Amino acid sequence: MLPSLELPEWFPEWALPSEPPGTSRREDPTLPTSQTTADDSQSGTNCAASGEGEPEHVQPEYRDGFIRVPPREIIVVPSQDRTVRRKLRGIHLFMITINGTLGTGLYWRGGQILELGGPLAVLLSFLLVGLLSWAVMQCITEMLCIWPIPGALSVYVSEFVDVELGIAVGIAYWFTYSVSFSALIATSAAEFGFWPGVNGNTGIYGGIIYLCIPLSLVFFNALGIEMYAFIEVVSGTIKLLFLAVIVIALIAINLGVGPSHRGYIGVQYWNAPTAFDTDAATNWGTAFLMCLSIATFAYVGVEIVAASALEARWPRRTVEDETRRTTSDMSRQSNDTLIGNSVKFSSIFISVLATIAYSVSGMLASFDIPRDDCQLPRLSWINSTESAECSTSPDSSQTNTASAFVAIAAQSGIPHLADIFNFFLVFTSLSCANTNLYVASRALFGLTSRLDGGSGQSWFLRLFSWFGKTNRRGVPMKAMVLSAVAFWWVPFLQLRGGTTTSTPIGMFIEILAEMGSVGVLIVWSCECLAFIRYYHCITSHRAALEEKKVPQVRRWDRHDYPYRSHGQPVLAYIALTGCIFVLIVVNAASLWNGFHKLPFLSSYLIVLSFIALWILLKLVRGAKWSFVDLSNSQRVVKKLLDLHDIRMGAT
Repeated sequence: MLPSLELPEWFPEWALPSEPPGTSRREDPTLPTSQTTADDSQSGTNCAASGEGEPEHVQPEYRDGFIRVPPREIIVVPSQDRTVRRKLRGIHLFMITINGTLGTGLYWRGGQILELGGPLAVLLSFLLVGLLSWAVMQCITEMLCIWPIPGALSVYVSEFVDVELGIAVGIAYWFTYSVSFSALIATSAAEFGFWPGVNGNTGIYGGIIYLCIPLSLVFFNALGIEMYAFIEVVSGTIKLLFLAVIVIALIAINLGVGPSHRGYIGVQYWNAPTAFDTDAATNWGTAFLMCLSIATFAYVGVEIVAASALEARWPRRTVEDETRRTTSDMSRQSNDTLIGNSVKFSSIFISVLATIAYSVSGMLASFDIPRDDCQLPRLSWINSTESAECSTSPDSSQTNTASAFVAIAAQSGIPHLADIFNFFLVFTSLSCANTNLYVASRALFGLTSRLDGGSGQSWFLRLFSWFGKTNRRGVPMKAMVLSAVAFWWVPFLQLRGGTTTSTPIGMFIEILAEMGSVGVLIVWSCECLAFIRYYHCITSHRAALEEKKVPQVRRWDRHDYPYRSHGQPVLAYIALTGCIFVLIVVNAASLWNGFHKLPFLSSYLIVLSFIALWILLKLVRGAKWSFVDLSNSQRVVKKLLDLHDIRMGAT
């Protein structure tokens, strides 16, 4: 029964409360249209609400010399086994994104950048890439607050840029997090090797690290979203506490706590802020560009909120809220607009938090350890004279580690501090792997949940549609299992090739891990382009959007628009330029001092594969070699309403 409330003129038909949740109504575009009478419209609404099927047949009307056939209403109700449960609150989205972002990049990449480009490169790299990630997230957030839908990143590109490009973006995004899940398991194996009792024990590596731990992560992801969200909140809180402990410990060590009694306050190691690894680059500028490429890996994950937003809780006002608000107030902000509030905070501020965390921790590390310390991680593909000197030095017996923080703790002389820091690193890697599996499963689910698996479709579409189903707990179990097993075999290769990149197997695993960060840069670029076209689309068709009263896309209406990002569209152009610059120029800097297979394949194999996939999709689908046409006002209005329908149908 409809509430006794006068709805505003712009209130869309698909959002009437008499409809079942997730039900949308759209006129069949294949039939002639006409202006329906009030009785006809009410009759159709009653039919949709009662679920009695199509409205009774109405005789065609002869008017103005033409036969007017009343529009036929099609009731679209998404299948129950193709929807997830919207149970995630803002804190859940925040912690999921924290777990996916603050991974090994926090503890490992900073030390590698310090060795390669010196203290100044650590600060500038994390700050500049952090600014780039913030600019990208401003574009994504604006669209995400309107349409928190399955496969959001893929859909935005498909709707506003190119359909086949959107599909390629979805596949690249799934690949990034599926392969990162396995790469993080492999990385954790190297971190387990810090402890002598584990290092070299193939039974522990194969039976526990490579088999039991991934099985446990699959089990966590198979739980209902409520329980999974609780696990993410707990692990995210622990991870933030670990970060706080490390920052406090680094400050204390620098002030002289511990047997080493350093007390340098960073002055000694900053005497040459632009010192760099001369084996890797011929000048500091080239080394700095290589540091920018490494820092990009640390920011993979800031966009995870777009993958988890499809399960964000749909806000509802209480009775008290409704009585306090006037009808005019309610017309300005509907419940549909409030959904953006659930994702807004995480989407905006995760990149800021990551930038602060990386910059501060990296700076503190540069105060406590010199750039040429033998325990800092080095680029594996460089024939380093420093590494040769370290292998013959009296300190070569020091425990090998891939983290600057663990090295600092070991040199501080504080008992067991290095073991504690290494445990932090292992926990961080595994919690990040758990989140990456979640993101990969939702990315695959978003790609396949709206596929038609009917008998009239081709076999591969029916196969893919099978992965777009959820179980009784609302978990896309099939998509999750495929995401887990797709690259599960990769860590097992280390049983034969070891955990170093000096072997072909180690190099192969390193390339896969690096491809993940490059894949996210491709996705970022496409999202910036999608926002640019979306921005110009709604600006060009402002009159039509006002006339049709299309909600939530009128950017000039502060009360109806969920979130308006800053400095647009200039910021989007800057972000797009920055992403392309990193992809083409920055990633090529590692080749300026000589060609090396590992950095070349890590930087450009996924780019070439992405372009080839896009071309293949164009050929197979017989599509036009042009972007989506956004020049027609009627088509644009329908496109925006269709996106609203997807959002409503996902609940």
